[in-house]
Amino acid sequence: MTPTTPNTSEPDRHLRVVRGDPTPEEIASLVAVLSARARAARAARAAATDHRPRSGWRDRARLVRAPLRRGPSAWRATYGPG
Repeated sequence: MTPTTPNTSEPDRHLRVVRGDPTPEEIASLVAVLSARARAARAARAAATDHRPRSGWRDRARLVRAPLRRGPSAWRATYGPG
């Protein structure tokens, strides 16, 4: 047996039609959908591996305040550490 050499004149095919006779528009729509799904998967992986610290301006914890104190001179405790 002799080894077969690959035909270099034919481009590498990633899709193969097994049954039916799709139109060029149908193939184009399939390629568009598969490309969009691949792009979304890449973006999801990139977002999952993005571990940059959040900006202090975007941190919503700064909007939450401690409960107000009641009692005599409570207003002083509002404006100072305590």
